[in-house]
Amino acid sequence: MTVQPIRLFGDPVLRTPADPVVDFDVELRKLIADLTDTMREQNGAGLAAPQLGVGLRVFTFDVDDVLGHLVNPVLEFPDSEEQDGPEGCLSIPGLYFDTKRRQNVIAKGFNGYGDPLQIVGTGLMARCVQHETDHLDGVLFLDRLDPAGRKAAMKAIRQAEWYDEAAPPTVKLNPHAAGSPFGLGR
Repeated sequence: MTVQPIRLFGDPVLRTPADPVVDFDVELRKLIADLTDTMREQNGAGLAAPQLGVGLRVFTFDVDDVLGHLVNPVLEFPDSEEQDGPEGCLSIPGLYFDTKRRQNVIAKGFNGYGDPLQIVGTGLMARCVQHETDHLDGVLFLDRLDPAGRKAAMKAIRQAEWYDEAAPPTVKLNPHAAGSPFGLGR
């Protein structure tokens, strides 16, 4: 088992879009193993490479007894149905906030060997896939909260024992607000 330290809120790597994977080699498969081991050690539902400080488009997941990974994901939404519920993040430990997501998702990408892979998810799996893909785009779930929710989240983060004032936090505006091509408006 190779458990790695998880980057916490405020680390710039979490705000940097990840690069597409171009080499499906042993190094990528080691990264996938490290992501999986770290995610499972922390009892997480998912973990993206930037959370380990690696700027590549890959994440792992463990949802509803389905363990896997996806490289270079592209999301499609078969409908406009939404879900709203508590969401957390291993990079923002111990804090959960109600977050709107799409209810259903189709995620297309590759496995660690470069073979095409598709995940069809609903409910928690859909939430996880969207959350982890956001990480690959430099987006945190806090960015999807309405202004009052973001304010409450930032207050809770500043009070968290793990928070480091030396690494000032940044919160982006919702990248998928009403009128955006993603249609995840509030």
